[in-house]
Amino acid sequence: MKKEWFFDRFCGTQVAVYAEGGKIVEVGVESDRGGDLLGNIYKGRVVNVVPGMQAAFVACGLERNCYLPLEEGAARFSSYDGAVGASRLALREGDEVLVQVVKLPRGNKGAKVTCDLSFVGKNLIFLPKTDFLGISRKIVNESARVALLKEADKLRGEGQGFIVRTAAEGASKRHLRTESEYLKRVYRSVLETAKGAPVGTAVYREYDLPLKVMRDALGGVNRILVGDGELYERVARLARMSTDVGEKKVVLHTGMQSMFRKYGIAEQIKRLADPQVSLESGGYLVIDPTEAMTVIDVNTGKYTGDNDLESTAFKTNLEAAREIARQVRLRNIGGIVAVDFIDMAEEEHRLSVDAELEHALEQDRSRCRAFPMSELCVALFTRKRTNNELRSFLRKDCPACGGKGYVFSDTYLAMCLRSDILECLAGGYASAIVELNGALMQSVLSARYLEKDARESWRDRRVYLVPCEDLRSGEFRVRGDNSPVLDLPDSAQLVR
Repeated sequence: MKKEWFFDRFCGTQVAVYAEGGKIVEVGVESDRGGDLLGNIYKGRVVNVVPGMQAAFVACGLERNCYLPLEEGAARFSSYDGAVGASRLALREGDEVLVQVVKLPRGNKGAKVTCDLSFVGKNLIFLPKTDFLGISRKIVNESARVALLKEADKLRGEGQGFIVRTAAEGASKRHLRTESEYLKRVYRSVLETAKGAPVGTAVYREYDLPLKVMRDALGGVNRILVGDGELYERVARLARMSTDVGEKKVVLHTGMQSMFRKYGIAEQIKRLADPQVSLESGGYLVIDPTEAMTVIDVNTGKYTGDNDLESTAFKTNLEAAREIARQVRLRNIGGIVAVDFIDMAEEEHRLSVDAELEHALEQDRSRCRAFPMSELCVALFTRKRTNNELRSFLRKDCPACGGKGYVFSDTYLAMCLRSDILECLAGGYASAIVELNGALMQSVLSARYLEKDARESWRDRRVYLVPCEDLRSGEFRVRGDNSPVLDLPDSAQLVR
């Protein structure tokens, strides 16, 4: 099965997509301006200590004060094998601290932070302030585990720690030593930067999306396609230094057509905005995010089975378990997930569906923990939230119904618009004329979503935006024109 990564950068956004056999498995989206907050380290000031919550609130220069547990320590590394201890922070209001974001802000809640800093490499995680030695549970060879832990123990100083990541199983001692020295230099650089920095300064930023993927997830791929020239140079440079990728696998997509549209990726991403997911058998899922958890309902739909109701329910639930694991990874759904499977009377069937769900979740790079299905055929599992769910990129609250429904976000619509413009210009037209809703037009122009393309890939073409109030916010029409003089209304604007 062909395994491919697709990287592109447009409309102020970086997108990374992983596909197996042409079917997308993982999607990452990040702003081109500042990347993700997760993993960033800030110089903060304690503004409030709440003994009843065993927590403090820290001003870090973000929109809301951050939540800092006072008793956590190495407990947050409990997903790795190793001795886990707890420590207590003694903080007072006004204290200045270095904190790292470990959980993104959500709703009206600020980010969760920790003082136990960590620096992630391909093979190791360096813990400069945490006395903890751990190893990935996916490394099952006992002799390899012993040797890697022994080597990691040699590399740490007093009061420090290391976690051995899964990728380290094939790494040499020299690679581990070189990486540990690099991570220690990064930490020293952070301390130096923090000395004279004002409160609210980001003294360390986690890698942006393409670099994180290159670091963590590229083993065993057949090809890496990149749709942006500048991004291609960065990815190729990193591939040259990689031991498991190589520069020959990195390919720059050329031509006017959108890369995601050419390879069938765009339509698959669009379907992720739909709460309903079809199953091959004719059944379907309904994915409903709430404030506290995500609820997934399994339905037989058009599938009626061949024998009895029990076997129909069992077959549908087995298929649903596999697709649910794929969808939570694709949509980057985190937190608690409750699945309402179709009722099954036989305990053997319930156990089989449990096992199928647990096995499917093991393919996810984010940590998942599944719990046994109840007699009501409701199963619960948790998934570690790594960054914003994909729906926050694809959708926004509908302004017409006061937030009770959703429409496509302006960023996503700009991406779709860009694809249609590229398709039009690829047909040989000198000009592309876009009719769209006035509000969407102003958003596209003010956010400069198309500015980079107008300056680079279609600099010898003309693209005009024409407001058309009979079109709804998410609607637009694109047509090509080769006329030397265009008959356009005064309200038309040239994209520059």
